[in-house]
Amino acid sequence: MKKSVCVATYNGAEFIVRQLDSVLKQLNHDDEVLIFDDSSKDNTVELIKEAYGSRVQVHVNEKNLGAIKSFERAISFATGDIIFLCDQDDIWEDHKVATIMKAFEDQKADLVIHDAFVVDGNLAVMNPSWNDYNHNNINQGIVGNIFKNAFTGAFMAFKKDLIPDILPFPAEIEMHDQWIALVCMLKKKKIVFIQEPLMKYVRHGGNVTGIKKRPLSAQLKGRLKTIKAIVGFKR
Repeated sequence: MKKSVCVATYNGAEFIVRQLDSVLKQLNHDDEVLIFDDSSKDNTVELIKEAYGSRVQVHVNEKNLGAIKSFERAISFATGDIIFLCDQDDIWEDHKVATIMKAFEDQKADLVIHDAFVVDGNLAVMNPSWNDYNHNNINQGIVGNIFKNAFTGAFMAFKKDLIPDILPFPAEIEMHDQWIALVCMLKKKKIVFIQEPLMKYVRHGGNVTGIKKRPLSAQLKGRLKTIKAIVGFKR
């Protein structure tokens, strides 16, 4: 099965080569890496083109659209049978792709999600499990995931058959990973969780995506928007 790796970048020059090196060595020549840069102000795009040439596809947003829209664009361009989502500043373990592909083949999964090591900016392990660190419950269902999203996009891979259901992302959603998971639950798709940590999830304080503590009012507003998107889901 052909694989597409969708990457959203923004001012990621310090990390992107390290991340892409960890990804590309696990792919076949017919697999694709789609990078959508959100109008970086540093030399992220130049570094990628210099290091990888035509091995990766680089698209640059004409203006800053944010992570959700960047991933939406990347997913819409993907031609692979399996879509991997990838952040710019993490590091994939060497057996991540093979382990995930085995889950698709052996367990007939529609969406695969895995755990990750939580590391700091120096790659020192802060916790051996993101799910423990963030108190996630993958099996908490639709209502539980509206109140606390347990799915992280950087840990996700899904079948291309899901694309018509998840795209375009509704304007109301808080984050693309939460929406993808909720749609899979609504459509009763098979979600497989791999407990093994398959990447280093870097928490260095400058991440574009990831958990940010918000005021309670903002959290409630976000949940109401997510509920609105679910109520309007008709795909």
